Amino acid sequence: MQITDVRVRKITKEGKMRAIVSITIDDEFVIHDIKVIEGEKGLFIAMPSKKATDGEYRDIAHPINSVTRENIQRIILESYEKALLEPEEE
Repeated sequence: MQITDVRVRKITKEGKMRAIVSITIDDEFVIHDIKVIEGEKGLFIAMPSKKATDGEYRDIAHPINSVTRENIQRIILESYEKALLEPEEE
């Protein structure tokens, strides 16, 4: 599995969310609404989720193992850091 495209939308509002990201896998499959969040221990990603009837949030799409999650997170956070260096669009 290769992540072939990463699109970062920076968030400038107050709060812990820093960006919303879409990734393309193998030029064939897209996952939208991955969040970059500032936590107590630094940045991390949250996969897209929806609220269930019991009030809990459940991931809609997510990696099955920790190695894949770490790879996706590394690629997204690297892309986010690059996006921070780009000038703001008007």
